[in-house]
Amino acid sequence: MKKIHSIKFSRIILYIVLALGAIIMVLPFYWMIIGAFKTSAEINQFPPVWFPSSFNLDNFKFALETAPFATYFLNSLIVTFCCLICCTFTTILGAFAFSRLKFFGRDILFSLLLALMMVPFEMLIITNYRTIVSWNIHDTLFALIVPFTSSIFYTYILKNFFASIPESLYQAARIDGCSNWKYLWRIMVPIAKPALVTIILLNAIACWNSFLWPMIATNSPAVRTLPFGLYAFQTEGGALMERMMAAATLVVLPMILLFLFARKYIVNGVARGGLKG
Repeated sequence: MKKIHSIKFSRIILYIVLALGAIIMVLPFYWMIIGAFKTSAEINQFPPVWFPSSFNLDNFKFALETAPFATYFLNSLIVTFCCLICCTFTTILGAFAFSRLKFFGRDILFSLLLALMMVPFEMLIITNYRTIVSWNIHDTLFALIVPFTSSIFYTYILKNFFASIPESLYQAARIDGCSNWKYLWRIMVPIAKPALVTIILLNAIACWNSFLWPMIATNSPAVRTLPFGLYAFQTEGGALMERMMAAATLVVLPMILLFLFARKYIVNGVARGGLKG
């Protein structure tokens, strides 16, 4: 009886800790979204107002009129979609090559690629910038896409998932006359769907929230993405907090909705080994 009570008590403590953690995680998003509907007096009031007296849309109207957020949104959508297509394709090919194909120096080459993961992206900025300038694609959407057409990290994740698929399945397919290309797209890719969905979602969030590279690779407002557009809005639209909250909500809301609708796939991908190291 005491054991049962101790188990229930520990579970209650666990639920309390999880609830507190959830509140801490959600509170900044709640404050941002609610702040977007507040007036200047309400957002600066102390003690803070946790719910506005009325849902004021003037802050969103000001943000949309001051900065071309529709253009920023379209640019972010194009860049994210192109990066996802290219990166997913190269990730699938790279993961298959390192998990199934046997060639000289495969393990050494893969180890060298993994070692490159320790090099931060900031150290590659000068090289990447000189490359896009030499290709004459500076201040274009192509400059935002090219450096993110492949990923060692995502290749590593998918390679581990491919390696968990029995080798006998590959050998049986080869005996039946199935080529490597057909085996990859007809057998391995459908099996690895949970891992691929997880990779695509994580990559989409990373591409959508990218800030440093768009700030360096672009100059004109016509090719700005949402995160860089939000930074420019702070200067162009003023530092009024309620207006910044409205602009930030426009930037973050698509990713929040994506996570809410796709959280099941993320959990399934992790649970089935998509992120197993």
